[in-house]
Amino acid sequence: MSDDDLIGRLLARVDELESLEAIRSLTFDYCHGFDKRDYDRFMAIWWEDCVWDIGEPFGRFEGHADVHRALHDILWPAWDETLHLCGNNRVAFLGPRHASSECDVQCVGRLAGDDEATIVGASYSDQLEQRDGLWKIAKRKVTIHYFNLVPGLVLSKP
Repeated sequence: MSDDDLIGRLLARVDELESLEAIRSLTFDYCHGFDKRDYDRFMAIWWEDCVWDIGEPFGRFEGHADVHRALHDILWPAWDETLHLCGNNRVAFLGPRHASSECDVQCVGRLAGDDEATIVGASYSDQLEQRDGLWKIAKRKVTIHYFNLVPGLVLSKP
């Protein structure tokens, strides 16, 4: 193998590792942005022409304006507090600038005006694209496995 071939292969591996970290960070920024109500952080993960398909009972949202509406008119008003925990994150590269990822999430929260806990279990299936050197989510499909009140469990600050 020539030095040029070796350098090319190493550069491709570095690009894949950097891309993997960038893609995984999108999931973390989603959780932090949503939980901390950091609008700019949350919106930075989506391409302008994105699709966020949460499914029932919330709906499907297309483009930044629709995601904005989902946050401000539906989701953030529904909860006083949330905490997402993600795991089992798996990324597959479909080409140099396209990838898919999956992860599972547990979200514990308090519905607006209520001290009792809710727990949501879901999976995120993402289609990601790299444009101009930046990875973002083009489409997220959320599959909700359960969404339950936890009677008697009160979430209160220490």
